[in-house]
Amino acid sequence: MDATLFYKNIFLAEDDEDDTYIFEQALEELYSEVRLTASENGKQLMDLLGRPPVPPPDIIFLDLNMPLKNGYECLQEIRNGEQHNVPVIVLTTTGSEEDIEKVYKLGATHFIVKPNNFPELKKVLKKVLSLNWNGILQQTKREQFVISA
Repeated sequence: MDATLFYKNIFLAEDDEDDTYIFEQALEELYSEVRLTASENGKQLMDLLGRPPVPPPDIIFLDLNMPLKNGYECLQEIRNGEQHNVPVIVLTTTGSEEDIEKVYKLGATHFIVKPNNFPELKKVLKKVLSLNWNGILQQTKREQFVISA
């Protein structure tokens, strides 16, 4: 079975409308069976996750620098809440070792520095969505944590 078929319901927390649009376009070109739920800040994401969403997310892409509630706060709440087993991929513009280490310790599944062009975004999304999660969230080994195009 193709591992990409497992990922049907994707949540994205991203405060930049252009980045959200580009992410959505990349997903549409890659996978026709994907449903994207986008939130424009961390508070909105956590409100969605607190309902609980039906169907629940198969994977969450999370920006770090957002208003109202940042990605670090969201990640900590996700890992301590009902959605704690959902893979969380940090997708952000900063690639500092400090940020990478912090989200790794908070339990992020992977870390991606936002690609600066559409083909690279598609390539990195395809990489992430083709990973075999086996339905069980496990901490990624540190040397495999950062994914790039």
